[in-house]
Amino acid sequence: MKMIAPLALCLIAAPVVAEPAVPAQRRGDQAEAFEARRQGKLMPLREIERRIVPQLRGAQYLGVDFDAYSSIYTLKFLRDGTVIWVHVDGRSGQILRQTGQ
Repeated sequence: MKMIAPLALCLIAAPVVAEPAVPAQRRGDQAEAFEARRQGKLMPLREIERRIVPQLRGAQYLGVDFDAYSSIYTLKFLRDGTVIWVHVDGRSGQILRQTGQ
């Protein structure tokens, strides 16, 4: 019974986070990507993934980053302990470069 009062006090004093901890730059990039996609200036991410992911057989797809300034998607993969980055032009879907093997 003595533990309930301190626990309740801790819960009341705990800070409440109103929004997820997403960096402002990432939110801005997401908004710019959405708008560019809506205007037809960017390919849909799912289309780029559909083209690129099968080309890296045996690699685990980890996710993607988007640079709104250059319109480049960077897809990240992992194969045999090595990280592979594939940089793709978001307008054309063409692979610009790949690092790692």
